[in-house]
Amino acid sequence: MHVYNTLSAKKELFQPLHDSKIGMYVCGPTVYDFAHLGHGRSAVSFDVIRRYLIYNGYNVNFVSNYTDIDDKMINRAEIMKISVKDLADRVIPEYAKDYASLGIMVPDVLPKATHHVEQMIELIRKLEKKGATYVLDDGVYFDISKFPEYGKLSKQDLDALKSGARVKTKESKRQFQDFVLWKFSKPGEPEWASPWGSGRPGWHIECSAMSREYLGDSFDIHGGGADLMFPHHECEIAQSECALDKPFAKYWLHNGFIQINNEKMSKSLGNFFLLRDVFAKYPPQAVRYLFLQTHYRSPIEFTDEILAQSKNSLMRLHDFMNRMKNHEPEIANGKQQDFDDFIASTQKNFEDAMDDDFETPQALAALFDFVKEVNRRMDAKNLTRDSQELAMTFLMRIDSVLCVLVSTQSDEVDSETTMLMEEREKARKNKDWKKSDELRDELLKRGIQLEDTPQGTTWKKI
Repeated sequence: MHVYNTLSAKKELFQPLHDSKIGMYVCGPTVYDFAHLGHGRSAVSFDVIRRYLIYNGYNVNFVSNYTDIDDKMINRAEIMKISVKDLADRVIPEYAKDYASLGIMVPDVLPKATHHVEQMIELIRKLEKKGATYVLDDGVYFDISKFPEYGKLSKQDLDALKSGARVKTKESKRQFQDFVLWKFSKPGEPEWASPWGSGRPGWHIECSAMSREYLGDSFDIHGGGADLMFPHHECEIAQSECALDKPFAKYWLHNGFIQINNEKMSKSLGNFFLLRDVFAKYPPQAVRYLFLQTHYRSPIEFTDEILAQSKNSLMRLHDFMNRMKNHEPEIANGKQQDFDDFIASTQKNFEDAMDDDFETPQALAALFDFVKEVNRRMDAKNLTRDSQELAMTFLMRIDSVLCVLVSTQSDEVDSETTMLMEEREKARKNKDWKKSDELRDELLKRGIQLEDTPQGTTWKKI
């Protein structure tokens, strides 16, 4: 398996630090507002990577944090006239709900920044002993001159680097790129005691401390959105490697942006979409499928048309799975060597795609080739029961990675919809075709598609 390592700017053979155990840290959201498509794209990207590592037999310790203290948290809580903790307590469950809807596995550890301030202070003290910190009137700063490799992740010239988006430039800083480790508190802000005075941690030190707490000084994979490469991940590397004299993360993986009308989706441009709003129009699984259609490092151009296409492709897969589930083979049993070979070939195509830096578009192409062939065999009444069971087992193994084959939509409908379906069935029995068609159209508006068969009427959500 090869992965693209942002640190080396090339694909590398994946070799874990420990044979079968993998430590993986992915930067989570700052919980001052609900999750948007960008959050969902990153979460799905690393969920698939995690799932494929598990598929290959690795024991993955997956850690993803919540940043529940920073300037944005404080400003939003002030606007809402609630505490920062209350804001986090309101928003975090909504992230969990949205991520669950996308089929994302719950991390093994979900640390909150505010629960790890002691570990952050310990790391800052190590930097202090190395002579890599200095104190200004508003906080404790990291001196990047003490880490000559600063910039090695983002490959930027130090003279051209811009200060971090969350850090206002101070004239008194030694270097323009120096960043804050500990911010002294202002009246009314959350604060913790420290050797340098009451205050709160800087953004970058949070992830260094939390990843170290659960994965050790060095670990295998650090992931996040491409927007975090600089300054956040660059600063993590600098402070962690300077403090501990060890490599931080071996592989750095970054997912691409969501684009709206060829512009990066961002709140500053006002062109972002909350997941909950998208889910009101489209099934969450269709959103997951949309993300998988594009390689995780590439940008995604988001439009309603593309999402509608993803929904249709997903429905084709679900229709196929329902057909497989309900299919009664005319050949009761018997060995089909060519079919066994076809499964093996499909599995190889799937794994070759995923082994090439998690090429999910090619993995989906292999899946659809398989669907086409199995449909052909069912049409030709040339699929044994043994082969059907083998195919279902294979598909479930593939879906342990992709999580798109089994519909996550509830089979339940409200009482009014149930009543409409019953009325339509009565209309059909009474041969009242006009009323039957009217009720079919009404149900379609409610997202219920009917199919009349010789065995009766079936329905599905669309």
